[in-house]
Amino acid sequence: MSAKNVDKHNRYRNITVGFRVSPQEADKLNKVVALSGLTKQEYCYRRCMERDIVVQGNPKVYKALKINMESILSELERINSNSELSDELLDIIELIAVILDGMKGESNE
Repeated sequence: MSAKNVDKHNRYRNITVGFRVSPQEADKLNKVVALSGLTKQEYCYRRCMERDIVVQGNPKVYKALKINMESILSELERINSNSELSDELLDIIELIAVILDGMKGESNE
């Protein structure tokens, strides 16, 4: 039997909440979860409860940043003009910029 899933206040999480998403939404969700460094459950919980997502730099986050930056670079090389940029790509670029800016701020203090 697996260990009980409790939050930081030692409350047992035994209720399951599920929802359906499109393949494109699932892809975007997986990308932002990877960039956050959180589990998908914790990320969705914090977003639903309107809590801040604070990214802590760790190897998992750095790997997600590298993978996403490589895919962005290949997409930008493919595109000839800004009019062809998709909203999803712009959202991921903006999220990465915010994360990198926050990481830069940590090292300057």
